[in-house]
Amino acid sequence: MPSVDNTIGVIGGGQLALMLGEAAQTRGLTLAVQASKAEDPAASLAKDLVIAGSTDARATRELSTYCAGITFENEWVAVDALMPLERQGVQFTPSLASLVPLVNKLSQRRLLDDLLIPSPEWISLAELNPGSPSLPSGWTFPVMAKAAYGGYDGKGTRVVKDLNGLAQLLRNVDANEWLIEAWVSYEQELALVVSRDSKGRIRSLPLAETHQKNQVCDWVIAPAAVSQLVEATAYNIAASLLTKLSYVGVMTLEFFYGSSGLFVNEVAPRTHNSGHFSIEACSSSQFDQQLCIAAGLDVPNPDLIADGSLMVNLLGLSQDHAEPLEERLAKLRSMKELHLHWYGKDEIPGRKLGHVTTLLKGHSAAERAEIGQQMLQSIREIWPLPLNW
Repeated sequence: MPSVDNTIGVIGGGQLALMLGEAAQTRGLTLAVQASKAEDPAASLAKDLVIAGSTDARATRELSTYCAGITFENEWVAVDALMPLERQGVQFTPSLASLVPLVNKLSQRRLLDDLLIPSPEWISLAELNPGSPSLPSGWTFPVMAKAAYGGYDGKGTRVVKDLNGLAQLLRNVDANEWLIEAWVSYEQELALVVSRDSKGRIRSLPLAETHQKNQVCDWVIAPAAVSQLVEATAYNIAASLLTKLSYVGVMTLEFFYGSSGLFVNEVAPRTHNSGHFSIEACSSSQFDQQLCIAAGLDVPNPDLIADGSLMVNLLGLSQDHAEPLEERLAKLRSMKELHLHWYGKDEIPGRKLGHVTTLLKGHSAAERAEIGQQMLQSIREIWPLPLNW
């Protein structure tokens, strides 16, 4: 029987926890999972399952009895409520202190400013006069509004196009829990998944280029077609952030890159959609990195083992405008060059249901991009994006 010593607890039962569980199986480890319901993707792999929301500290106390330490699927956790558990000896990875400035986008922005890390200009929505709102001097519409907590895949964000939209936002939300950012013009969106172990050693996946549709990740290609200077700058930004926070675990940084330089868009204290390619394309995936760090194992380098990789998300489609689900899945499985990851969710339009990854051959970025576009077209002929996207 698996013991507590080789069991890692994870708060959250979605697809990131599922893929963490798959990584655990390859290392002979098991997961104890705190999931919102028994049908969540990771529940099927759990040695022990606690049914509760991710902010339920009492459930986390129970989870801690089944495992040697606890890690997180996402940042939607009640850090303050977990502090007593940490003081009583429960091992959280990352530590709660290192999570505090990252789980709130307002404190995250302040941290980036303190470290002189370039990010879009921003102010708290509470700084505006609700009776006569106006943008800071030099700003123009549109601007991006973001909720301090809980935003993902376009949720918790709004494009504000004019003063009427700004006034409406102020009327409809708690201004203390939102920020607005100046619009950033960019040529590429990039993402870097990094890890730092308990000895302070930092490792990095290849820098990836991400492509969004309606603020949801559509596809990712790695390595990104950028200069070594951009790669080094992204790594140095990540390393400074990890070191400042004494952060132990996996972290993802999303960037805008263009003629004005490299800007941090957001920081996620966890594994990330942009790093899924690493399961097939790297010697150690982002999930293996998280697992090894949480379990106190030696952490391998996540070296690229192919020329490149393409990852494509599979979003839920309307049954009225798509082939039956099993037919789409069968067609994808028939493409031998694809690796299909299916999360086991019910199909709801726009919902992330799975992803496919293919390894790319080609020594130049241009070669890999050409092959990647051909593969993307073939995948989208089988599994298009949802209508009206």
